[in-house]
Amino acid sequence: MKKKMQRGTQVVHAGLPKASQGMPFNQGPVFASTFHLSGDCDSADYQYARFNNPTWQALEDGLAELEGGETVIFPSGMAAAAAIMTSVLTTGDKVVLPGDGYFATRAYAHEFLEPNGIAIELVATCDLLEADYSGVTLVLIESPSNPMLDVVDIAQLAKRIHAAGGLLAIDNTTATVLGQQPLALGADFSMSADTKAVNGHSDVVFGHVSGVDPQRIERVRLWRKLAGNIPGPMETWLVHRGLATLDMRLERMTQNAQRVAEFLSANKNVASVRYPGLSSDPSHEVAQQQMSHMGFIVSFDLGTQKAADMFLHKATAIFEATSFGGVHTMAERRARWGTDNVSPGLIRLSVGCEKCDDIIAELTACLSGE
Repeated sequence: MKKKMQRGTQVVHAGLPKASQGMPFNQGPVFASTFHLSGDCDSADYQYARFNNPTWQALEDGLAELEGGETVIFPSGMAAAAAIMTSVLTTGDKVVLPGDGYFATRAYAHEFLEPNGIAIELVATCDLLEADYSGVTLVLIESPSNPMLDVVDIAQLAKRIHAAGGLLAIDNTTATVLGQQPLALGADFSMSADTKAVNGHSDVVFGHVSGVDPQRIERVRLWRKLAGNIPGPMETWLVHRGLATLDMRLERMTQNAQRVAEFLSANKNVASVRYPGLSSDPSHEVAQQQMSHMGFIVSFDLGTQKAADMFLHKATAIFEATSFGGVHTMAERRARWGTDNVSPGLIRLSVGCEKCDDIIAELTACLSGE
């Protein structure tokens, strides 16, 4: 009997075609809008490019293996989030969203769901286990939250929501499919903005949704098909290529992040640090129970906007950008958008794949009073 591969090996092989003499390891992107289609439409695997594509199928198969549930890919993380909400919710339903999570998720709900009679409740990550889920159809949250990295016990939350008759979706972008398995913990949907660490090279916008219920995931797939919210074959192929190195990148990034968090915690110019890998962090205990790594994001507070802006102005090897999860270390003062209820001096640092001594040296220079 073939021994089951470790997940770090699984990710290298995820979605590859069966080995065949003279055939490539990876099938290249299939650029086609139209496929040969005679007679009965259902007799063909590929009918029209808005419905399916061999390049999509390869990545979806690979992600499904890693997620533990059927997977549908999208051209962005927001398309993935919208697909869950729009396919599940109807007039009169109620959705709970994180009050301290990604702003665009809340904005989509307020702009396009609320006017159609869907009630929205915002709950902070730390308060989720105490919330009342009576009459709630869907709960879509992030754990760890972005940018403060609060963590909720997903298994306990799923039990509470299911007992009240609702569904739970987890935005797993910050942890990734290798850091956390929401479906195994009891969630109904797991989604990710694969723009971030799954692709990992800051050159593609992408997302996916995975689910355990075939009927619900088919609704997600139908929404993609009818809305035309489809990814391109080249972007799909690039994400699949990036997926193969996810475990190696995460190993370097998370090791770096742990050292960076410890360094920042000891720096007199830093008011506070959030990172689940720190034993002093409020998220540490729960994160250890359900996550296989503590992530690559470290959020730290310099107290004032002036101090944060000075830090970013001094940075050269740390890039200022509004994303995370790439091979380059990136930083951003999150309050500049006016959408996160955070300190004006909060920096979200996405720790990259550089040598950690160089990252520490850069941080030292940026935090100096000179």
